Amino acid sequence: MREAQRTRMFDGGFYEAESQNHGQGHVNPLLRLGKRLASKGLLVTFSTTESIGKEMRKASNITDDPVPVGDGYIRQRIDSSYDQETRRTRPPSFVPDQQSLHSLGFRCCRNEKDPEIDVQLPCMPLLKYDEVPSFLYPTTPYPFLRRAILGQYNKLDKPFCILMETFQELEPEIIEYMSKVCPIKPVGPLFKNPKAANSAVRGDFMKADDCMEWLDSKPASSVVYISFGSVVYLKQEQVDEIAYGLLNSGVSFLWVMKPPPKDAGLDLLVLPDGFLEKVGDKGKVVQWSPQEKVLAHMSVACFVTHCGWNSTMESLSSGMPVIAFPQWGDQVTDAVYLVDVFKTGIRMCRGKAEDRIIPREEVEKCLLEATTGPKAAEMKQIALKWKAAAEEAVADRGSSDRNIQAFVDEVKKRSVEVTCKSKSIDPIADLVKKSTTTTDGVEELMRPITYYGLNSWRSVAVPETKQDISPEKQRNPHLEMSNLISGLLKTTKLKVGSLTQ
Repeated sequence: MREAQRTRMFDGGFYEAESQNHGQGHVNPLLRLGKRLASKGLLVTFSTTESIGKEMRKASNITDDPVPVGDGYIRQRIDSSYDQETRRTRPPSFVPDQQSLHSLGFRCCRNEKDPEIDVQLPCMPLLKYDEVPSFLYPTTPYPFLRRAILGQYNKLDKPFCILMETFQELEPEIIEYMSKVCPIKPVGPLFKNPKAANSAVRGDFMKADDCMEWLDSKPASSVVYISFGSVVYLKQEQVDEIAYGLLNSGVSFLWVMKPPPKDAGLDLLVLPDGFLEKVGDKGKVVQWSPQEKVLAHMSVACFVTHCGWNSTMESLSSGMPVIAFPQWGDQVTDAVYLVDVFKTGIRMCRGKAEDRIIPREEVEKCLLEATTGPKAAEMKQIALKWKAAAEEAVADRGSSDRNIQAFVDEVKKRSVEVTCKSKSIDPIADLVKKSTTTTDGVEELMRPITYYGLNSWRSVAVPETKQDISPEKQRNPHLEMSNLISGLLKTTKLKVGSLTQ
């Protein structure tokens, strides 16, 4: 598995995000980041490998056509091949990290001789040995993943910026501390994008089942949402205990039971005989769900989650209390934060290191505690405060919005530097520079041309004369810049403003 996740700015100032990870949890934050950057006026191309692309084509309407997002555009490309010259000359980039910020802190605290010790790091709670990200253990069953992640951590001094899926108000102390170690910029929650709230651009591997009408039929705060992400796959015995715990608790539930990958060699998980008949309309089981919409629905009371960082950020930003059911990796650390630091959850298990099946009695107890009584009310109140803080962070001039804007400004600056260092003469720039006169009677209302996509694609050339091209063509992202400028020059001689830098 190629543990590479890059967002790159090529010559031309357009932005390209490439995902080579074979996981839904890696694609989601990178695509969300792409939409956030596009909303700031860039043309972003989200590119992924053909193997991932096949799944995305089945689940989503993938198109090469740029889609408007805020002040810019984003398009999706199912093609992971790039010419060698592009790879060789690409400018410096950054590391989009889908893990939690606190897991980053462990890169300097590995103890190969005695891994089963408690860990105390600056600005973090004391963690038991089984609460430390399990991929750091020498005994991890995923040594290739360990090497890849530690390899990324060892290169944190290379990028000019590390964008983190968190926000300042959520983790102020650790952000301040880690910022002294590497150039961290919190830009989350990425899934909350005020300028692209209803963007149709998605990267789902599976088409979501229809469950919103069913949720609409349920009373407020009455449904337990259960999902263990795209990777975690429970044992059949654990599924049985969860099912009986749900049945005994009497709560309504929406349960995502994703089938195993075709080549994984895993048996299909099944529910106990007669379970669905006994539950009736109080429960619904789907293979995949539109999680962002589910967590925002008024009928959902709490979220039984594996505590992956994407789901953690989505729950906090949606004001949703959780029941923590972590398994491995940084999930066990995220669970500590949800329960003990952010105080929006209760714990159902400690992860795979615990090596036990959680019995139905404990499942039932957690479900009732998270949905009824004073503990449930307290967690909901705190969760709503985090939701408000998250919305403030991504709002105009909020902490995360300012960091995204600073990053975009830096990309523009570096794009200009790369352009100026280029020895070749760009034919479009040459054409623009030669066009310096206007004809009588034509108003000189041409906006200054922003060269190399330093603002939005639309701002490459936007005339405002009575003789300009049609509005449709102005907004047509298929039109090449050279054809656009050529067409403008044929229509009227333009006085071109100074290039924006």
